[in-house]
Amino acid sequence: MPDAGIEAAVSHWAPRFVTQGVDHSDFQRVTSRLESWEHWLDAWCANGDLHASLGQDAERLGRERTAGEAFVRAALSYHFAKFVWVLDMEKHRRATASSVESLLHAHRLIDRTAERIEIPFDGAALVGNLRRPAGQERPPLVILLPGLDSTKEEFFNWEQVFIDRGLATFSLDGPGQGETGYKLAMRHDYEVPLSATIDHLSGRSDVDIERLGVVGVSLGGYYAPRAAAFEPRIRAVVAVAGAYDMGPRFDDRPLISKQAFQQYSHSADLGEAREKAMKICLKGVAELIRQPMLVVTGKLDRLVPWEETRRIAEEAQNAQFVVYDEGNHVCNNLAYLYRPLASDWIREQLSSL
Repeated sequence: MPDAGIEAAVSHWAPRFVTQGVDHSDFQRVTSRLESWEHWLDAWCANGDLHASLGQDAERLGRERTAGEAFVRAALSYHFAKFVWVLDMEKHRRATASSVESLLHAHRLIDRTAERIEIPFDGAALVGNLRRPAGQERPPLVILLPGLDSTKEEFFNWEQVFIDRGLATFSLDGPGQGETGYKLAMRHDYEVPLSATIDHLSGRSDVDIERLGVVGVSLGGYYAPRAAAFEPRIRAVVAVAGAYDMGPRFDDRPLISKQAFQQYSHSADLGEAREKAMKICLKGVAELIRQPMLVVTGKLDRLVPWEETRRIAEEAQNAQFVVYDEGNHVCNNLAYLYRPLASDWIREQLSSL
């Protein structure tokens, strides 16, 4: 029988994997054979190797689109291999490196305008991927913020939703996220690294920083409103399934999620991690948000109660709240609803500036 880690992963994350681009048959095939959380990373890395090999074969035949799509699937498999899996950090780093490399191959093959950008910050670097829509000189820019256990490598298909609507995207690994997280611990005051990111991007001529939006999902749904409260250059915000106050429910989260929070916050133990989680709170902050903001959640969210996400909208000065009765965490089981809503809404906000 699958252990608690496998059961939690399968029951919580199947819609998310598929929405982000993992083939449903891959998800079923890989997870159906697993009984121990210990073997999760190796199984998904093997799936990544399979798709990377398919990409290499297609590239040798000159089939660049097919190769690029295979490398995207490889990047996703390597990413989800170490997704909240922190049992062996050396393996975790190798999987991260494979995910980063695979996505760079995909960019080279199917989006040559994509650009990896490293931003000096706090003695290390924030890392992000910039992509732009074809045929536009200075499109509006949307910064995409991952959550606790997501990274820029997970966002290729999410980016495309905005690019197809004429918006440039910058997917950011901030402190505690992706490859940035090995040197920089996650922090509750995300406006600090995000302001540094905006500073770095502001001199570019190929995106319009005056029409800047931020979209965050899960913990990113806390980061985005938090940053907007203190960063006036952000002109519109979308927050999906964000926590208003993370601390009180820390102990109720699955063990693998708490262990991941401990790792990404660079905490010595779960006690220290709990103390850091208590700082993730928008009390006295949400009321400072003046920008137009769309707040989205689902009533079946088992990680962040929908009433808590609603509180962000209630306290902000100019927010629209949308809740889907059947939506799970980040509404990934209703991606055909929340993704067009988020991308259309922020395009309309930024295009009107």
